[in-house]
Order: sequence, then structure tokens, then C-alpha cells
Amino acid sequence: MSNTDISKCPPADRPEYAFIGRSNVGKSSLINMLVNNKKLAKTSQRPGKTQHINHFLINESWYLVDLPGYGYAKVSKAMQGKLQTYIVDYIKKRENLFCLFVLIDSRHEPQTIDLEFTTWLGESKVPFAIVFTKSDKLGNNKVASNVAFYRKELKKQWEQLPPLMVSSSETGLGRDQILDFIESTQIGSE
Repeated sequence: MSNTDISKCPPADRPEYAFIGRSNVGKSSLINMLVNNKKLAKTSQRPGKTQHINHFLINESWYLVDLPGYGYAKVSKAMQGKLQTYIVDYIKKRENLFCLFVLIDSRHEPQTIDLEFTTWLGESKVPFAIVFTKSDKLGNNKVASNVAFYRKELKKQWEQLPPLMVSSSETGLGRDQILDFIESTQIGSE
């Protein structure tokens, strides 16, 4: 299901795990990697391809949700404002949102927009985890260094850090860890 109105989302009777991050961070690619289907979520080299709330029903029991990216996107200012409004509505009002996965490109140093967004999530009491993407584009030492740098920046705002995971949609790194995390949150809610 794909739409821009949370009242038209599927009934809130199953857990949802949504993916968000800056434009072109690899949200759709990560979803495709998690479900072993390269064509489920539409991907593009053009930032801002995803402009709807996209629900994917998994095993008839839970949803993966692909959200539009924030930050740079080749859309008008009016469209960016509209995107922001329904993304905020979804994040704050969707009662069956078990976890929001905030995707961060592991190749970059901490970005203000990501740090501000995670601070807002904490203030809004939204459960979230951070997934560092595109780890295959760097050596293991550089990925570890960048993650450590983010951890240091996050500790300036957070007493207890959210879960942090590293992934690559190319190699499958992080797939089991993310799926195990999703399963553990469902077990904890029963």
C-alpha cells in the first residue's frame, strides 16, 4: 500500500518498522535486502524517489514501511513541506510503529540534520534505532571510526544510546542483526 495520508494506511493491527533517513541513504535498498527481493521497494540513483508512505506486509504478520527521505531531494519547496507534514504525522500518530530505523550513510561524518532528527525523536518519545548504511563502500576500519565518531556525538545528547547497527545492501551485512532486532521487539510486546 502506498499513500500520503496516514488515515489511509493499513489498519493499525500489526507491528510496523519504518525506515527513514536523508535522501539517497539507501532505505529502499535496505528493505529489499532484508526481504531478499531486489524489486520490492523501488530504488533510484535520483534522490527523492520515494514520496509516499509505502507499506510492505511481511509474512502476513508485520509491516516494513519505506518513508520519504529528509534533506536534499529534487522536489519543490512546497512538496518538501508537504512531505515533512505527513512524515511527522506518521511518526507521531502511528500507534503500531514499533521502531523507526534512522538510516545514516556510514561514509560521512555526523551531519547536523541527522543529529537534530534523532534529538527530535527522543524528545517525541519515538522508539528508534540507527542503521549505518553503505558500509561496503569503505574499509572496516573507516566504518568503525565513523560509527565511533557518531557514537561520541550522540553521547553529547543521550545518556543511553539507541541501538546502533551497520549494514550493506550489497553484501547483506546487518541483515540478520536487523531481523533479529525486529523479532525481539515483537516477542517483547506479546
